[in-house]
Amino acid sequence: MKAQVLNKYDDDLTASSWVDMQDVPDPKIEKSNDVIVRIGGAGVCRTDLHIIEGVWREAVDPTGNELLPLIMGHENAGWIEEVGSEVEGLKKGDPVIVHPHITGGTCLACRRGHDMHGEGSAFPGVDCDGGYAEALKTSVRNIVKLPQALAPKEVAAYSDAGLTAYRAAKKASRHLLPGEKCVIIGSGGLGHIAIQVLRAMCAADIIVIDPSDTSLALADECGADELVKADGNEVQRVMELTKGLGAEAVMDFVAERGTTAKGLAMTRNMGTYYVVGYGEDINVSAFEMITTEKNIVGNLVGTWAELTELMSLADRGKVHLSTQEYSLANANQALQDLNNGKVKGRAVLIP
Repeated sequence: MKAQVLNKYDDDLTASSWVDMQDVPDPKIEKSNDVIVRIGGAGVCRTDLHIIEGVWREAVDPTGNELLPLIMGHENAGWIEEVGSEVEGLKKGDPVIVHPHITGGTCLACRRGHDMHGEGSAFPGVDCDGGYAEALKTSVRNIVKLPQALAPKEVAAYSDAGLTAYRAAKKASRHLLPGEKCVIIGSGGLGHIAIQVLRAMCAADIIVIDPSDTSLALADECGADELVKADGNEVQRVMELTKGLGAEAVMDFVAERGTTAKGLAMTRNMGTYYVVGYGEDINVSAFEMITTEKNIVGNLVGTWAELTELMSLADRGKVHLSTQEYSLANANQALQDLNNGKVKGRAVLIP
């Protein structure tokens, strides 16, 4: 099959191309619960750029030469192609979306539903071959069947970007009351989904911050109540909108270029700062944490159950994923466009 392969890291993201189209072996059924998915769409995520620049190297490739070559792509949807001998309820041609984190299912974390913290796990596209290809091998535990109204290429990026945004917004929605404020920093691939999830699940006022007029326009389309340009005065503007108190919840989908300090500054005392993006350290003194009683909550990709919940919202038209389609052959263009801030919503590769 054809696949786009990462063969070397680029620490500064300065190369003109990062992946190479190659012929690679087709994935094969090896275990009785394996599933082969014919890819209908593979999301292009900022995590892919972080993989290219080596941010994940220490965690999954400490020697710097064991992981590569790697087929990236952890946001995948498509159609069932083949199933293992113990797989039931799935047949060739069924449209599906794939939860990104493969686990065995029998450890304590898995049995409690915390798939992303399961033991002995694999993360296709991050620590093993993923979906920048014509097909992908996963486990039956990772499959969510799609309603016929949802096309794989339209929902592929929900499997990580959408799921992560959903998990963070779901947490916030459980404590946000009507009239309270939630700030969303970054209305890109994840942020525009979080706006819609919040709108569907609670009645808080949503304030969106972004430096891009295009992203702010997308936020407006998704139901934001207030739009704030990230021009250096965003903290002051949020404080004005919250009568000097700050927001009850702040969701940071950027977490770099100073947004962590600003996000905490615009969080109300006893409020919660949800960090989703990554790229810089969070620096806060113990004294400040004690005196303000602010909460800092990290957010990893959500569970299989939460992916099912998100697909229910999508099927009912409560959330819509803004996408730009690229052919698999144009993966480098999609990655470059993402790196240069030219993608509205999410880029999706179509084999």
